[in-house]
Amino acid sequence: MAFSSWRGVIGMVHPTLRPGSTEEVIRLLPEGVGVLSLHCNIRKGTVSEFKTVMKGYEEQIEHLAEQGCDLIHPSGAPPFMVQGLKGEAKTIRDWEKKFKTPIFTSGQNQITAMKALKVKSFVGATYFQGDINNQFAQYFTDAGFKVKCMEGIEVPFDKAQELSGEQVYAFIKKAFLKQKGADAIYMLGSGWRTLHIIKLLEQDLQVPVIHPQPARVWEIMKRLHINEPKSGYGVLLETMPKLP
Repeated sequence: MAFSSWRGVIGMVHPTLRPGSTEEVIRLLPEGVGVLSLHCNIRKGTVSEFKTVMKGYEEQIEHLAEQGCDLIHPSGAPPFMVQGLKGEAKTIRDWEKKFKTPIFTSGQNQITAMKALKVKSFVGATYFQGDINNQFAQYFTDAGFKVKCMEGIEVPFDKAQELSGEQVYAFIKKAFLKQKGADAIYMLGSGWRTLHIIKLLEQDLQVPVIHPQPARVWEIMKRLHINEPKSGYGVLLETMPKLP
């Protein structure tokens, strides 16, 4: 292992060729954690496309396992969520057995983060439209959560990164206030650049925000036995609760 990665190496497989996610993860991770990042090439963001990419994910995971990564994270919640909770779990079990490396998906990570924060119900926000949001909601319902709503903001899949944080803040706030009594806010997807609104949402609405980037960074640190809180990106990274 290279000296620069003395605290561990995480391998990531991103679903799209969209920039932004890798950079944010690296900025949030503490010094000494190495990141190897590979990509699939999802372009449309449709259910039919998501169901065809598992072979691409597996090929990239194999490359990362060959490099001796301590942990592999195939990111991108939708491609795995559309398999359903049990289907996703079987895929990951099979890959862990085949590649002899710990692996976790975005959906599994977000469930773990919600349990660590003792969330029972939440308001969800996505940059998808239509029936696919019902599949996302069912995934979390099957995991034991009450999904108050799973609202999709109107934006083309390949333009999510162009939404301003202020637009997303206003959209989420409106959805949250419309629903009564949710324990948390959940933001699905790493395409939007919204780290800067997490703390604002938590302060204004007085509930934790489960955002993909801080959530995965928290679990990466916990799995690598690192406990280095980071302020400014929500209660999860600030308090570093134990893995449930």
